[in-house]
Amino acid sequence: MSSETLIPSVPHAAASNQTDVYAVHGADPEVLAYAMAKYSRSALSMKESLAEISSQRAEQFLNTFYFQYGHRSIADLAHIAFAVERLSLLAAIVLVDEQRWDGQERSTRYQNFLKSGWYFPDFGTDAGSAKLYSDTVDGLFTAYEKTTAAVLGALRERVAKPEEMKTEAYERTLKARAFDVARYLLPLATNTSLGQIVNARTLETQVSRLLSSPVAEVRELGQKLRLAASGAAYNVAQDGREVKTAPTLVKYAESNAYQIETKKELALVAREILGELPIADSPVVDLVERTETLEVELAATLLYSASHYPYRQVRDVVASLPEARVLEIIELGLKHRGRHDEALRAFHAGAALRFDILMDIGGFRDMHRHRRVTQIMQDFTALHGYEVPESGDAAGLAEAGILEDYKATVDGALAASARIAAGSAPEAEQSALYLLPLATRVRCLFKMDFAEAQYISELRSGPAGHFSYRKVAWEMFVELQKQHPALAKYVRVTDFREPIDLLKR
Repeated sequence: MSSETLIPSVPHAAASNQTDVYAVHGADPEVLAYAMAKYSRSALSMKESLAEISSQRAEQFLNTFYFQYGHRSIADLAHIAFAVERLSLLAAIVLVDEQRWDGQERSTRYQNFLKSGWYFPDFGTDAGSAKLYSDTVDGLFTAYEKTTAAVLGALRERVAKPEEMKTEAYERTLKARAFDVARYLLPLATNTSLGQIVNARTLETQVSRLLSSPVAEVRELGQKLRLAASGAAYNVAQDGREVKTAPTLVKYAESNAYQIETKKELALVAREILGELPIADSPVVDLVERTETLEVELAATLLYSASHYPYRQVRDVVASLPEARVLEIIELGLKHRGRHDEALRAFHAGAALRFDILMDIGGFRDMHRHRRVTQIMQDFTALHGYEVPESGDAAGLAEAGILEDYKATVDGALAASARIAAGSAPEAEQSALYLLPLATRVRCLFKMDFAEAQYISELRSGPAGHFSYRKVAWEMFVELQKQHPALAKYVRVTDFREPIDLLKR
């Protein structure tokens, strides 16, 4: 018998040039993820798959392939929308620090935060710190209100309304410019709200990271996200059907020992290697040229993330260490890594351009949106001082006669933060961070390719933007021009030094 007779005859598929494309709506996220995953495991169409899948079958499938076999890409297919309301600005910055994240947060430019409320940490029996905290936040909000009104008044005197412009548009535009200045006084305790749409894989990572935070509010936020994904969702259709968005994919998300233990040990090594050095002066933007090996970059980035030193300073210190010591630091960054843990973000190394940026927290929140770059953010601190919004295009503090009041308010908030950090309250050092105004400087290393540097410089330097990140975008271009003059000519940047039309949005 020939070998051909052992193979059953299968009819050939008919030729077809009719591609079928249709949108899918109304399926629960995990059911939809299962249906899409079946493309790799069956010949059924999406409609056929959805017709035969129940939430129970989806759970069984995901338990097998996601948790037992480690097919994490399946969770990329389940997208979930969340509303996260009345969380502090501090918690919001931590929440959105995901490279695969889509969402929108309340704008400090278009909304008045005076009535948003603020977060109050647990001070235990430390009544003195609790009162100092409340008084300081009240003072910052009072200054925020006063600054908004004073700068708005100064802008009205300085910028005439064009005849063709409606009064409502004129007032709205100037008020946004005034908020651009006043936001420097908002403390990290200020409540905000945001919406996010993430896939279940990102959500699981996000929840685990939040649960690993040293900040109580952030840990509680992680618990609430996990409960929101596994419990009943708000059903817009109001059809009486209870929808659970990701009851299976996020149920095992826990705090991450890899992140917690590595951060502790890196902090110790950073203090050992860098602890006696004064923090070197650094510009707003420093494009650190590539002179080190990949091994030195990895070790330097790990120490940078656990310290408050400029990257150039850390890089130079690490480059002077023996090779064995450099490799020990790298090993420290990986030795606690579990079976399903992704390596720390610090291991995203090798990018051609590394911009070490020191800017106000408010402006950083805008730069934080650029998720196609690798961002290595340092912890909040008062060590770097704060920004005074004196940009010629919008500040108006001196014109409004409140420059000294502004400085006194920020100085008072930083002093209060230091006193609370030294107090006896639970998590005193973490609670003290909530008093830092958005004027406080924060350091972050942005690693990227040329296309992203071009994009950020062009987008963020535009005249309609906030003057804080307009300055940073311009300085990024200047640094790029110094090191790569032949490429800089292809960047369509707006010169920050040139005056702009304040009414242009």
